[in-house]
Amino acid sequence: MFPGGFGAMDETFEALTLIQTGRMERVPFLLFGRKFWEKIINWEALAEAGTISAEDLELFRFVETVEEAMEAIETWPGAGEKRGEIPGR
Repeated sequence: MFPGGFGAMDETFEALTLIQTGRMERVPFLLFGRKFWEKIINWEALAEAGTISAEDLELFRFVETVEEAMEAIETWPGAGEKRGEIPGR
């Protein structure tokens, strides 16, 4: 996902929710531009508040370059698998 507005955030959260709940296979989910995403969304605060599991922070990666993205895609753990156990359930 690249930085964007409401539409980009909607698609981001919908895909992450489908992966999180095991309704969609794990895919390399890349957020381009850590500075943007961390300014817009406090991921750690969501986990600390218990609204998402700390394990959910592993559903995506921040990348800055195409090279980082390609490396993440090639080494993504569990790609193509569905989440078996859902944290908090």
